[in-house]
Amino acid sequence: MPGQTGETHRGYQRPRLCYTNHAQYLIYARPFIESFEETPMLVAVLTYMGYGILTIFGYLRDFMREWKIEKCHIAREREEQKDFVPLYQDFENFYTRNLYMRIRDSWNRPICSVPGATFDLVERSSNDYNWTFEYPGRVVKDVINLGSYNYLGFAENTGACATAAGEVTVKFGVGMASTRQEMGNLDRHEELEKLVASFLGVESAMAFGMGFATNSMNIPALAGKGCLILSDELNHASLVLGARLSGSTIRVFKHNNMQSLERLLRDAIVHGQPRTHRPWKKILILVEGIYSMEGSIIRLPEVIALKKKYKAYLYLDEAHSIGALGPYGRGVVEYFGLDSKDVDVMMGTFTKSFGAAGGYIAGRKDLIDYLLTHSHSAIYATSMPLPVVEQIITSMKCIMGKDGTTIGRSRIQRLAENTVYFRRRLREMGFIIYGNNDSPVVPMMLYMPAKIGAFGREMLKRNIGVVVVGFPATPIIESRARFCISAAHTKEMLDRALDVISEVGDLLQLKYSRHKVLPSLDRPFDETTYEENKE
Repeated sequence: MPGQTGETHRGYQRPRLCYTNHAQYLIYARPFIESFEETPMLVAVLTYMGYGILTIFGYLRDFMREWKIEKCHIAREREEQKDFVPLYQDFENFYTRNLYMRIRDSWNRPICSVPGATFDLVERSSNDYNWTFEYPGRVVKDVINLGSYNYLGFAENTGACATAAGEVTVKFGVGMASTRQEMGNLDRHEELEKLVASFLGVESAMAFGMGFATNSMNIPALAGKGCLILSDELNHASLVLGARLSGSTIRVFKHNNMQSLERLLRDAIVHGQPRTHRPWKKILILVEGIYSMEGSIIRLPEVIALKKKYKAYLYLDEAHSIGALGPYGRGVVEYFGLDSKDVDVMMGTFTKSFGAAGGYIAGRKDLIDYLLTHSHSAIYATSMPLPVVEQIITSMKCIMGKDGTTIGRSRIQRLAENTVYFRRRLREMGFIIYGNNDSPVVPMMLYMPAKIGAFGREMLKRNIGVVVVGFPATPIIESRARFCISAAHTKEMLDRALDVISEVGDLLQLKYSRHKVLPSLDRPFDETTYEENKE
């Protein structure tokens, strides 16, 4: 039996292998390998020093602005409101004007094409240190796109999806001008929901026009005062907001740490509610399939085992995993070979793998019937536009093979192949990569604040578009570049991108890893790979 090997991260041990004893081995049908290499001590020290220097210079520049030595472009309170309580927190203001503005050009870049495997980017420049931008009217063509969540390549303006959406637009128009409960419920909406339920293998499903609101507006309908929500510390902001809006008691467990989760469950059962010690009305566990900043995959078999043991409910957010995991793209439940009935609330979005917009809740019919009358997102939100509905239906039928082709299956396989190849090559180059080997979200650690903007700019100079992420979206010393792999990427595109990443990595000295990985021979990734991995 393999032993546990691990790498520390944020003060606790994160195992690389999912099983450490016979009981856990029986839970998992395939190896579960995740990597979170510890930040090198020297890099951590230099990163803190970098932020310290930026902070000192920030206060110096604030002093110069106060004495009108340096011009300040940031919005100020009106003179008649100078005695009001500040609208923004002081540190948020300080961070924005002194740190964020230095690298603001790395975000909100306007593109002017389909966000496919490549895209066209509108050039812009700034003459006042990123406070304002000018647009000379030039376009950078054919930038390789490593930032969009276009996992299966359905964000496209040609093909069956685009044709179907175009025909529906001509026939029905774009706007619905009503909610589902009034005049905005069309037969295509109901067909979509039946298709989603069939795809996931559950009794019923319900579609919503916005992915973020699918979480933030439905969790309050499922939990309230007297309920306990156990939330992973790295859950998405929509899950966090939904939990807070519910009025439930919230307790946070360490990321993907089953010992931490079980400890909270045990304490909840033993002690009950604070002060009264009455039993909780309901215990709801909130987790994600793939965590979009870490690239990690939820340890779903263990979560389900704990949920059954302590009679809690499970809410699974599959925003990034639906379509991207599993032999048939049915998400993390299929990836582990589990029964969808073991997940009480299945949530996902149509914004990633399906190239559309909106989200869904799926599960038992009585759950969906309840949400129809209690969910704010169902009662008050305008219906999903029919062109978006048609895009989802067409792409989902393609994934399921109901269009009579194998295009969907081949895209799922190509995404899996691209993911394994891209992650392996980055590790061989010496970069620190977070997450699961099968996750198409690939975080590459940058750490130092100066390297956030530098990496994005240097990559763009070489016609590669990437997303860089820093505080407050990540811990202050764990800035990173986040690559999103797509089935639309060809091997030539990935090789070109990898060569550029290696070149920029050498230029900025980003190859921090102390674990040397020997290059391995490429081998075809075919449809039997999922089965082979079970051995």
